[in-house]
Amino acid sequence: MKIENTKAQMRKGVLEYCILSILQNKAAYTSEILKHLKDAKLLVVEGTIYPLLTRLKNAGLLNYKWEESTSGPPRKYYELSETGKLFLIELNTTWNDLVSAVNYVTSTKPTENE
Repeated sequence: MKIENTKAQMRKGVLEYCILSILQNKAAYTSEILKHLKDAKLLVVEGTIYPLLTRLKNAGLLNYKWEESTSGPPRKYYELSETGKLFLIELNTTWNDLVSAVNYVTSTKPTENE
């Protein structure tokens, strides 16, 4: 088993949560989202993010709007829908519970009686 495969699966598992979190305070277009992920060392390629954004939009978690750009064609800006905002609140709770559980499991050592 290669560690890179496991690391990639772990990143994919949190990517939706990260994208929704990026969009919680302001709308952003795909390049901005990718830059934010890259800055966080969550390397994602455009071929991965476009289908994910479409899936989140189709699930009713994101809305988008086209805005004119001074440096090229119009840009599609994504933002959280009201449903997306509520979903993100639930994901925050789930994430915090998961982090606590993983930290507990990975930091405790079984005793001889267990």
